[in-house]
Amino acid sequence: MKFDTPATINPIDRLKVVGQPHDRIEGPLKTTGTARYAYERHDAVPDHAYGYIVPATIAKGRVVAIDTSRAKAAPGVLAVVTAKEAGHLPKGQFNTANLLGGPDIQHYHQALAVVVAETFEQARAAAGLVRVNYARTPGTFDLAAAKGAAVKPADGDPDTAVGDFAGAYAAAPVKLDATYTTPDHSHAMMEPHASIAAWEGDKLTLWTSNQMINWGKGDVAKTLGLPPENVRLISPYVGGGFGGKLFVRADALLAALGAKAAKRPVAVALPRPLIANNTTHRPATIQRIRIGATPDGKITAIGHESWSGDLPGGGPETAVSQTRLLYAGANRMTATRLATLDLPEGNAMRAPGEASGLMALEIAIDELAEKLKLDPIDFRVLNDTQVDPEKPERPFSQRNFVQCMRRGAEQFGWQQRSATPGARRDGRWLLGMGVASAFRNNLVMKSAARVRLGKDGRATVETDMTDIGTGSYTVIAQTAAEMLGLPLSKVTVLLGDSSFPVSSGSGGQWGGNSSTSGVYAACVKLREAVAGKLGLDPASAVFEDGKVTAGGHSLPLMQATMGGELVAEDSMEYGDLEKKFQQSTFGAHFVEVGVDAATGEIRVRRMLAVCAAGRILNPKSARSQVIGAMTMGVGAALMEELVVDKRLGFFVNHDLAGYEVPVHADIPHQDVVFLDETDPMSSPMKAKGVGELGICGVAAAVANAVYNATGVRVRDYPVTLDKLLDKLPAV
Repeated sequence: MKFDTPATINPIDRLKVVGQPHDRIEGPLKTTGTARYAYERHDAVPDHAYGYIVPATIAKGRVVAIDTSRAKAAPGVLAVVTAKEAGHLPKGQFNTANLLGGPDIQHYHQALAVVVAETFEQARAAAGLVRVNYARTPGTFDLAAAKGAAVKPADGDPDTAVGDFAGAYAAAPVKLDATYTTPDHSHAMMEPHASIAAWEGDKLTLWTSNQMINWGKGDVAKTLGLPPENVRLISPYVGGGFGGKLFVRADALLAALGAKAAKRPVAVALPRPLIANNTTHRPATIQRIRIGATPDGKITAIGHESWSGDLPGGGPETAVSQTRLLYAGANRMTATRLATLDLPEGNAMRAPGEASGLMALEIAIDELAEKLKLDPIDFRVLNDTQVDPEKPERPFSQRNFVQCMRRGAEQFGWQQRSATPGARRDGRWLLGMGVASAFRNNLVMKSAARVRLGKDGRATVETDMTDIGTGSYTVIAQTAAEMLGLPLSKVTVLLGDSSFPVSSGSGGQWGGNSSTSGVYAACVKLREAVAGKLGLDPASAVFEDGKVTAGGHSLPLMQATMGGELVAEDSMEYGDLEKKFQQSTFGAHFVEVGVDAATGEIRVRRMLAVCAAGRILNPKSARSQVIGAMTMGVGAALMEELVVDKRLGFFVNHDLAGYEVPVHADIPHQDVVFLDETDPMSSPMKAKGVGELGICGVAAAVANAVYNATGVRVRDYPVTLDKLLDKLPAV
């Protein structure tokens, strides 16, 4: 099915099941520990051995020699695989060939070998017996030092220009020119990267923790030289991904290589330090923002430049993307530059681009509002636009940005904010409020599903879509239930298996809208089959309460399956609506903080997010997504930073003791408001993504609140007390 014009009659619009706050249908499995994650599939592979990875202990250089003899002779060891044993590994779409290093080493903790043994403890002990001699070569590990050598990325649209930015900025009566930095971030998901590999002849099955099943299947097949049909990936439950599990990582590849060598199924889980240094991370940025405005607050020039780094052949953090679309202004410029760094791979992390870019842009907007003596909300509203500022002929399909700001200001009590920093106190605490815009583009991807209607009247949905804690099981079940007129209890959802139809997968906040649209398409086809079996007109048939009604006749749905199960499969593809309309999601984040006037300790007191993201398919799970994202935003603002050892080239704090993330005690009451909107140009579901919108802008709202509380402007994240302490107002 192709979606290029909104349907006039849409069963989803009844909202009997879709749009309702249902509990997650897989919730009882997760809370009782019976939902089996990748490393726990002892039921499917009870006799598996264990693999333990030997990582590189230098960041750049070559392996001169690797001695595995002592490891091979250790108790319980079944096999040791290095690059020599593995042989040439073709490069997949996402750098899978680089997951096993040697002789060249690209980054610290790059895998050099996997040791396979009967038990985990034996594999770990034997891995410690592997001896590697290195020839270390100098590397580049400091983004600030490498900034001058950064180049324009080869792919994408790194530079944009509209009007005369330089001239308009020079002529602007009120100007801001400021530089901001964001550090490297770790995904730090609860479930580590983990896989179990099992071979049956030349066919491979991988139980793995992965967000994008079809991408992973293709990369594994190409890297191992297998036909795609000989690879099966299974990932029904994923314990957090945030973009770090978009791609196959060393655990999956080395489990497969180890299982081949040992002639046994093998389980490999990455220890926590390897999640930081072996897998991907959000790269650090340096961002320069220049904005010019008239005295009454109209932006006349806006320019945003960003520098980030990655390994050779890598890509940039696209931190300027939101600046191209968020605010009006006739004269515009964005530029992206990429430096070569010998650090672990930088890649997608929740809301890549916008999450980092808004950390800078939304402080800059507040700074300019202060120069203009305007309320930060009024300044943002004044520069709203209903069309793409770079392509004025293309309107937004929906843009309720101003409504988000106004609704949030009223509900949060913004009128209590003092425009004078440091003016509000609660005992020893300096109080401040901050606001920031939320923006994330709405992305859609082709997605397919298969729906079976059994003789018992139960519908079963099959798609390789994943649930990474986002509620995919539930919104997919809601979609099928709504389309077929069934209660939610009569729908079974099977996910995360590459033998199922190819879905959008989970990432970029495209998953919920895209995957449910694929289920919608399959259900439309199934409805036609059911109506045909019952002799009813499919165009006018109403599916409700287990019955099908058309032309004055009402028949039980189960009657259509008297001859056997009915099966329908289809996909949702998208036409050129994105060329006619700019599709985006919007929001406003409000934060109140207290800062200890003596110690500089920062405490978030309350938070509010107001989101405009199309139809909300399940308000309960969507709220969960947003408050989780808000929590991650607090982490980015106040504590998260992968600290680079700039001499030796690795992330020093590569565990959850040193890499701090928010805990319950750090997070106060959180409110989430979803505006009542639908976007018929987005999909037949009229929904959009919301999982990444919730993090976009949060860090800046916290930083702006800290400034409002203290009068100390911090432009280098995280905003830690040492950056405030000697500048705080006198107690």
